[in-house]
Amino acid sequence: MIIGIDYGKRKVGIATAESPLAEPHSVIRVTNFDDAVSKVVQLVEKLLPEKIVIGLSEGEMAKESRRFGNVIEQLTKIQVLFADETLTSWEAQQKSIEAGKGKKKRKEMEDAYAAAVMLQNYLDNNDTINI
Repeated sequence: MIIGIDYGKRKVGIATAESPLAEPHSVIRVTNFDDAVSKVVQLVEKLLPEKIVIGLSEGEMAKESRRFGNVIEQLTKIQVLFADETLTSWEAQQKSIEAGKGKKKRKEMEDAYAAAVMLQNYLDNNDTINI
């Protein structure tokens, strides 16, 4: 299994892939960086993935996401990779609309869908992956 993470300061989107297809898993609400680390480490210890892919945006958020990933890797001893997450939220919204998801459901799971889009892009472009 691979876990995809869309890190945010208030919400962390989680996706998983046990095959070449990424699926939204959950959205974790967090209060700060340390809370995000703690909650994600708990989830990682429960799911036991082979690797973790964290989305990187731009600027300061990219730096914080990279720091987040490095801490997660140190604490879990599971390989953390980084992937471009540019436009994943927009793409996730479009796919949710096309799938007929209501506005409330789209908003609740938006970060998990964005994580799934990012993880799917990673899977599609890295054919050396063993899931």
